Amino acid sequence: MLQIRWHGHACFEITNNIKLVTDPHDGRSIGIPTPNTKADIILVSHNHYDHNSVKTVEKEDSKVVDSEEGKKRILGVDIEGIGSYHDNAKGTKRGKNIIYKFKIDGITFCHLGDLGCIPDQDTIDKIGKVDVLFIPVGGTFTIDADGAWRVIEMIKPRIIIPMHYKIPGLSLPLSGVEHFLEKNTYKILNVGNEIEIEKNELPDEPEIWVFTL
Repeated sequence: MLQIRWHGHACFEITNNIKLVTDPHDGRSIGIPTPNTKADIILVSHNHYDHNSVKTVEKEDSKVVDSEEGKKRILGVDIEGIGSYHDNAKGTKRGKNIIYKFKIDGITFCHLGDLGCIPDQDTIDKIGKVDVLFIPVGGTFTIDADGAWRVIEMIKPRIIIPMHYKIPGLSLPLSGVEHFLEKNTYKILNVGNEIEIEKNELPDEPEIWVFTL
């Protein structure tokens, strides 16, 4: 049984016998609670302060994948970093961004990091089939709600998890998740702070899972 837990912003914790954490922040510098976990594997999509606070969640033997393209296997987890951009000008404004695809317990996850543009077909082909997609929807520094829906239509995941949007306390100028949800035609589940998932329980029709802190 896998557990997905949200620590706010783009920071998620996926746990079975190992614990993988994406894009850790320190909480304090963006106005929300500090992640309270220690990770075996830490994925960093790009080196901006609200995504790369490795020290917040690392322990002595943590394995860190920091803005790296290519395939690797760490602690039994297959991970692929796929290059993309943090803006719609091929990285000239905010630099590069790494999309991470990883597989745990037969479930394929894709974390888009701070994706700032609609990916080209080559990138979509590299992403391939996805069960669970973590996608930014708040705009300003990433794709906005409209852009997120365009990307969802290209990737066609089974579970869509919006991230990187305005929540109480967050000091960044982002839009709230409601702008994304109002354009939706799929089933919406409000899952609280964490949820358990198994491969044989993946939905046949796409669903949106909305987390809260």
